[in-house]
Amino acid sequence: MHLLVATTNSNKLREIRGILTGLDVDLVGLEAFPAVAEPAETGRSFAENARAKAVYYSTMLGVVAVAEDSGFEIDALDNEPGLHSARYGGVLASYPEKFAALYDRLREQHALDSPARVVCALAVARGDRILFEARGTIEGRVADVPRGDCGFGYDPMFYYPPLGRTLGEVPDGEKALVSHRGHAFRQLRDYLQGGAPPEMV
Repeated sequence: MHLLVATTNSNKLREIRGILTGLDVDLVGLEAFPAVAEPAETGRSFAENARAKAVYYSTMLGVVAVAEDSGFEIDALDNEPGLHSARYGGVLASYPEKFAALYDRLREQHALDSPARVVCALAVARGDRILFEARGTIEGRVADVPRGDCGFGYDPMFYYPPLGRTLGEVPDGEKALVSHRGHAFRQLRDYLQGGAPPEMV
């Protein structure tokens, strides 16, 4: 079975490949289709964006596609950056710049240790039909300072109490066992291990 992992983020693709390793599935990333423009992400939830991306790429490329949308929600900032996590501070802002802007806002509210969570929603589509959906969420808080260089994105800023570390301090293999993306894609793994449904072949 062939499955397009609809992301241009090499870190996400590496993480997803690790979670799905060992399955009888040929995974290919968007690097194999460089001429395809990215769709606008206009959904009002992570799930809406995941569905829209999966349908878009599956329809455009004629393949079964899995897409995910994920982000960092901070309670004290009304769940920002949320859906705008990747573009927070502008599309050219680096993650250290995003971190600095968020910490400035949290200091203004005296909420540096605000509860927070990371969320991942995924959808699998064949054409305009959604075949499978899953969601993974883990709860924690904002780290006192960003720590760790193992992860990517907001990992250094998200402190996960059960491990006593930020996700940025957790190696890939261990992170996949507890992360939001790990939870969501293990649900997909279980679904595929049950036998690929005919519409996915």
